[in-house]
Amino acid sequence: MTKTESIYNKYIHLGMMKSLSLKLDENVFKETEEITNALKCARNRYINDALTLYNKYNKRQILKKKLQRESGLAKQDSMQILEIFEQLDDRNEAV
Repeated sequence: MTKTESIYNKYIHLGMMKSLSLKLDENVFKETEEITNALKCARNRYINDALTLYNKYNKRQILKKKLQRESGLAKQDSMQILEIFEQLDDRNEAV
């Protein structure tokens, strides 16, 4: 038994699996069937693994956007502070 199967079985025994009805495009379904047959992997396990990977990807994308937005805000503050320091430096040189 693989580690994935062990974790999967643990969730089943703890009752942590949710049932859901899923409608797939025909071509996605056929491709999934071909791949799961070639991998000798249960369709349910394959879809769970795919969603786990896709969730990780999207969480990273959300974090990236948040960091870019916050970085932009910090950049504005940094530029204002830099201007203040330059003004203070100019005053000190004038004295």
